[in-house]
Amino acid sequence: MVNALAEHGRTLATARQADLDQWLADHNARREAGNFVRWARRNKLTTLEPSATRWSGPAAPIDTEARWERARLLLHDDTIDPEVRVAGLLVLLYAQQPATVSRLTLDHLHITPDSIRLRLGREPVVLPEPLAGLVRYLASTRRGHAVIGAAGTSPWLFPGGQPGRPISAFQLTKRLRDLGLNPTQSRSTALFDLATELPAAILARMLGIHISVAAAWQRASAGDWTNYAADISRRTPGEPP
Repeated sequence: MVNALAEHGRTLATARQADLDQWLADHNARREAGNFVRWARRNKLTTLEPSATRWSGPAAPIDTEARWERARLLLHDDTIDPEVRVAGLLVLLYAQQPATVSRLTLDHLHITPDSIRLRLGREPVVLPEPLAGLVRYLASTRRGHAVIGAAGTSPWLFPGGQPGRPISAFQLTKRLRDLGLNPTQSRSTALFDLATELPAAILARMLGIHISVAAAWQRASAGDWTNYAADISRRTPGEPP
């Protein structure tokens, strides 16, 4: 696995979750890889989390209404720290892991006077209001928790307590849990809901997850897009979907 990362110019510290998902999909060593990744996380060598490309469904009940209730709270409650609001919404609305959110930088954003695009996967996502406004505010005011100085000097969207470092996935997860949000279950619910609305290929490109993982969620949510894709392929150019 380490050699495969090196071939793509990455290390354990810089690898993305999609890199691990891809490696797991291409190799037959899932148990060994899972043990290695867990060891690396315990020793703070990576923020990756073991992924199950043979995953067969959510392990806990899916509570869609609770997901939207928490999302509404984060969207409209101005008493909550903007960092926590944005991080929580990225988990609830875009099925992101705290480890991925913690490593977002300004380079992941494309900000114009009219819109904000966030690159989570290969294709950027246009953020709706009021989330777009929250991200715009966060990008212009962020400051590390233990750093005294001018705001906006860090490339990280969520600066950490150490200069030049992002907030740790552990600390971000703790802040979300202190708000009553379970990141793992919230992400599962988001993936389940999104998989009922979007084809697996689009999910993978938008969210930065491996196509096999997206397909597994689509099967679990009974969102079968095969017939839809076949119908689209038969349509004449210019015919509306």
